[in-house]
Amino acid sequence: MDGGAFGAGKAGGAFDPQAFIRQPQTILRFVSWVFSIVVFGSIVNEGYVNRVDEVEEHCIFNRNPNACNYGITVGVLAFLSCLLYLALDAYFPQISSVKDRKKAVLSDIGVSAFWAFLWFVGFCFLTNQWQASKPEDNPLNEGGDAARAAITFSFFSIFTWGCLAFLAFRRLGDINFQEEYNTLFPNSPSLLP
Repeated sequence: MDGGAFGAGKAGGAFDPQAFIRQPQTILRFVSWVFSIVVFGSIVNEGYVNRVDEVEEHCIFNRNPNACNYGITVGVLAFLSCLLYLALDAYFPQISSVKDRKKAVLSDIGVSAFWAFLWFVGFCFLTNQWQASKPEDNPLNEGGDAARAAITFSFFSIFTWGCLAFLAFRRLGDINFQEEYNTLFPNSPSLLP
């Protein structure tokens, strides 16, 4: 990107989709988006099974509806959060105010760390409930692969969201540096590319 501040192009510059797609936070956010689809999709699709002698379907995770509900809720909300922050990342170069950029990055840090924590809780909860499941509740082992996929991608999501928080923290360092530079040298051009 040409000129600018805080890891972004000059405010008001043209949107460069190629540069946007190559940014690490964009790639990680897209990967997190896919992981959230896998988690809630696998639970919605094959997360509810029934015994041969029953009609009502129960959650595959130890017949605990809270486990399925948690996985679906966190997956759907993480999906929406990824879309929201992808839009913010695309709009970020257009934000000219240092304070507004700082607020956007601080919210990114908080939200990403919060989602890493929620995925950690989800991974622990789903793993615990999967281990406590009884073989007689699912004699045909239906949905076992979907349950393992939900657990696996919950685990991977911890790291993608943690990396997003780390990248946002690095971006905050750039903003703080630029803010201090602008305070010391108010008439100087921007240093950061």
